[in-house]
Amino acid sequence: MPHESISVFDMFKIGVGPSSSHTLGPWKAALLCLDTINLKIGIEKVTSVTVLLYGSLAKTGKGHGTDIAVILGLCGENPETIDVNSITPTIQKINTENIIKLGGKQNIHFNPSENIKFLYNESLPYHPNGMTINVFTEEGQVLSETYFSIGGGFVEKEGQENVSSSLVDLPFPINTSNDLEYWCMKTGMHIYDVVLENENTWRTEEETKKKLLKIWHTMRDCIYRGCHAQGELPGGLKVKRRAFNLNKKLTEGRSYNSYEEWQKVIQQGGISFQYILDWVSCFALAVNEENAGFGRVVTAPTNGAAGVIPAVLQYYITFCNGGTDEQIIRFLLTSAEVGSIFKKGATISAAMGGCQAEIGVSSAMAAAALTECLGGTQKQALMAAEISMEHHLGLTCDPIGGLVQVPCIERNTMGAIKAITASQLALKSTPEFAKVSLDKVIKTMWETALDMSSKYKETADGGLAVNVPLSLSEC
Repeated sequence: MPHESISVFDMFKIGVGPSSSHTLGPWKAALLCLDTINLKIGIEKVTSVTVLLYGSLAKTGKGHGTDIAVILGLCGENPETIDVNSITPTIQKINTENIIKLGGKQNIHFNPSENIKFLYNESLPYHPNGMTINVFTEEGQVLSETYFSIGGGFVEKEGQENVSSSLVDLPFPINTSNDLEYWCMKTGMHIYDVVLENENTWRTEEETKKKLLKIWHTMRDCIYRGCHAQGELPGGLKVKRRAFNLNKKLTEGRSYNSYEEWQKVIQQGGISFQYILDWVSCFALAVNEENAGFGRVVTAPTNGAAGVIPAVLQYYITFCNGGTDEQIIRFLLTSAEVGSIFKKGATISAAMGGCQAEIGVSSAMAAAALTECLGGTQKQALMAAEISMEHHLGLTCDPIGGLVQVPCIERNTMGAIKAITASQLALKSTPEFAKVSLDKVIKTMWETALDMSSKYKETADGGLAVNVPLSLSEC
């Protein structure tokens, strides 16, 4: 049976907030277009570029920074390595001078208000997150490229599927959770072992582990930054960061000068239920406040849900003695595989499936990983993923003002807590007696997504987005 080969590093991508589908995806699309320009025209021959944003990319593009992402992509900036502190002054300069350096080489006239068009009432049939880049030379239009940002930073070019995925033959091909369970039972391997063997198809085991630790270090640094950053998030909602004050309250004035020292301070506070609950919430808040502020995050599997997996992994490290490199690597391997199964069987795009496709999937990923790392069986891990998603079914995506702030930031705390609860339930359960399988809940999630009104799919046309107007918000 044909299978889609998705790597751990397709699910976990280092980038810039606030959205994987509306920021990272369009950014990558612009970079892909630069490659095509170089191949077919030559950067030096381009005189102007116009970008058309359709559907959800248009309706919530301003709040998600889609225009900023496209501009930076056209400038040839790398979302993984760009200095995030340079983003605002760079965009301000472009808005003032109306010039961009295309591909970092060729200065062309570019007025963002004119050259980026938000087509609010138009949508392309393949996917709600569509965009077209029109490239002109002195002779007129010579190139028109259409891309779809399909969630989690995955991009597809019109007429060419899987632009961001490498299609290879894996030793353990997996499309469904049933496939994954089959390979685990046949080989006696843990989920993370099966996934690692598949990753060896792309690179050496040493390289995979090194890259996974880089993913974790980016998550870790994001948590730490977010817990120590004050102020108001951009965009007009006037949302104040909360992780800083929560961290300050929980650490009770004890001093530290590094992440490692901070961890020791946290552990000194005890293990009461309320204390641990507060810290899990703090970890998740910190990441998504960084995400909302155009900080560096990891799609897990999306930016809007970027706080769930880091929060649960940080909980595992801090309160469950899960801090070795090998334990962290196993956690990330297991969680990524569960996420890839959701992507293959349903979606990880809120524009297609609502927030169940983001927070729900990330919570399921974290639940499975935590369960296996705490000694649960493969079946218990998949059961934990099912439990978590079962209680996110139908979750809408209704960001106020099109910003990834309310209710998005708090939803990450809920997703993290549900993941831990689902893990605990699965660890105390017998999966053979379960009435609902992970594959069944994924199928149900997709059917629910198809039935949902588009106003609840990242368009800001329904739910809280219309009942709490931007001008009246008090957050």
